[in-house]
Amino acid sequence: MTFPKYKYLLTFRYAEMICDLGIIFSRKFYLSDLPVRRTVEQFTQALRSGKQNIIEGVSEIVSLKSQIKLLGVAMASFEEAIADLEDFLRQRSLKIWPKTDPQVADFRGIGYRFSNLNNLSDLDNLEEATNFLLTLLHIETFLLFKQVKSAENKFLSEGGYTENLFKKRLNFRQKQDY
Repeated sequence: MTFPKYKYLLTFRYAEMICDLGIIFSRKFYLSDLPVRRTVEQFTQALRSGKQNIIEGVSEIVSLKSQIKLLGVAMASFEEAIADLEDFLRQRSLKIWPKTDPQVADFRGIGYRFSNLNNLSDLDNLEEATNFLLTLLHIETFLLFKQVKSAENKFLSEGGYTENLFKKRLNFRQKQDY
């Protein structure tokens, strides 16, 4: 059985993991503050939007130009979620761990090894759980940035869909003239 192309992408695997963990995180920590229901909805929607834009962006029928645009939207959605989590920590007087923190290095290793984490049961500490999700989001935006740059380079070297269609049309017309 073959899977759709996006299922093989590291960016999708991280997005799926982040989306699942984001829902669990929201249920476990965020929803205890009922006045922030709208924020929770926006946070989970940003995670879902990021994942869905990756799926749509690498679809077989999408042009390279659209792929670049959709992956950029995915990256922006995940950056929005990063801002929400940073606000969450700051508003609760909790620490945002720098990327040089040894715990963040551990989190990177966990995120790299697992492509399908399905719960935060090991992370009962609010600050730790939030920084874990933040770390995964930073990894995701970094990977998406690299994926966008790769698509841009491919666009520069090979041209886009419309440009290549135009070249084919010119070749077809030249053959008819002879």
